[in-house]
Amino acid sequence: MINLSRNEPQIAENAKICAKQGIILPTYAQMANPTMIPESIKQELKKIGRDEVHSRNLFRVNWENEPVESGGGFTGINHLIIPFELSGTRARIIGLAGKFFPTGAHKVGAAFSCLAPTLVSGQFNPEASMAVWPSTGNYCRGGAYISRLLACKSIAILPREMSRERFKWLEEVADETIATPGSESNVKEIFDKCHELKAERDANVFIFNQFDQMPNHLWHHEVTGVAMEKLFKQLAGPQSRMAGICLSSGSAGTLGAASYIRKLFPGSKLAVSEALQCPTLTNNGFGAHRIEGIGDKHVPWVHNMRDTDMVIAIDDEHTIRLLRLFNEEAGREYLSTRDVPADTLDRIDLLGISGICNLLTAIKFAKYYELDEEDVVITVFTDSESMYSSRLKELRQERGIYTRENAIADYQLLNGVGIDHTHELSYQDKKRIHNLKYYTWVEQQGKTYDEINAQWYQKDYWNKIYESRKKLDKMIEEFNQKVLSIKR
Repeated sequence: MINLSRNEPQIAENAKICAKQGIILPTYAQMANPTMIPESIKQELKKIGRDEVHSRNLFRVNWENEPVESGGGFTGINHLIIPFELSGTRARIIGLAGKFFPTGAHKVGAAFSCLAPTLVSGQFNPEASMAVWPSTGNYCRGGAYISRLLACKSIAILPREMSRERFKWLEEVADETIATPGSESNVKEIFDKCHELKAERDANVFIFNQFDQMPNHLWHHEVTGVAMEKLFKQLAGPQSRMAGICLSSGSAGTLGAASYIRKLFPGSKLAVSEALQCPTLTNNGFGAHRIEGIGDKHVPWVHNMRDTDMVIAIDDEHTIRLLRLFNEEAGREYLSTRDVPADTLDRIDLLGISGICNLLTAIKFAKYYELDEEDVVITVFTDSESMYSSRLKELRQERGIYTRENAIADYQLLNGVGIDHTHELSYQDKKRIHNLKYYTWVEQQGKTYDEINAQWYQKDYWNKIYESRKKLDKMIEEFNQKVLSIKR
């Protein structure tokens, strides 16, 4: 659950720190609806770059940032509609675009949601402890950035084989970066490093593990879910149906948005994908893969399996080939001959590798259920091609120049996406996958047997998490008032 116990003396100290730095925090309500952000802050943002290390950029932790590098306002949900010429399905596939968050990925939302409650409750002392961000990429980048905005020191932990762009960025933002053995598939090694840090430094570190931090799930339920609802209402026709949400597993935080949507649209489904090369949800987890940003080999503590209807495995080779098709010159030239709209080609770089995985998931989902033009499928394009330019360079070195013939083959691959490796879950299937949490979280990470059962059997377990949002907003507002009173 989310701990909201208060340490009043530390709250007062944290308010002084924020007052000294001029830091004001956004509420969940403001992140979900940026129209609620005070006009004075909007005016300040007109002079601030989107990725600038400036505390006012906390108010850009939302899906509605104007897609400009500096000075932008809030112009609606950033998204890309995938046309039939790419998807090969009549369903309307729509992806929320994470590129226009500060840092270029939506993980800053989860990071803020994990850190901010500990500041306003006084559980975290930024002068005594460093914020530790274990991740397979974007979350530790988001955590390091949010830490800087909130006057905290940070330690980023990620596998050493992640893209060079991630490490280069962390060199400038994080106070300390630790590279653990392996690649995307080596999550346990990240957890082990957290235990080592805790044993070595104890009170000098505070672990914000996205895989077990319920504020991660809460942020997506309250912010990403609302963005999906807005987008559906904006684009839906009179007969449109919310067919489903398709997301890769990763830390499972984004799946909180699907829990929000399922309550509004009871007929909608959640399809969760993972790499075929490391099929944890479908085959108990082994192997390694190249879909950066989705994690594996365990079921995250924050994953509500009761709300999961389907598991889909995606071949990582397909994501790599489509990365080239969408971003190499020969690929785009060929796509234009297949009547892919020019405005789509101009924005297809909104899809990073995990975004391509989510697109393939949505296509399989739409074909499995034989969806038509009245059906809407929503997914998330977590980050963009800009996080993987080094991967494209590596692919050119490994596989040679990308040619028209390559593009033709890869377009045929996209058009040939079928319903293989799709698994519609029964009640017992869901419970089986939920029970896999035991080995990671109870045996290895100190969770209790009672709580793993509570997640499955107690109907109000997840609702209590969502109910904490109003209390958190009140705590943030009270904290801001303390900060402002000190400034005066």
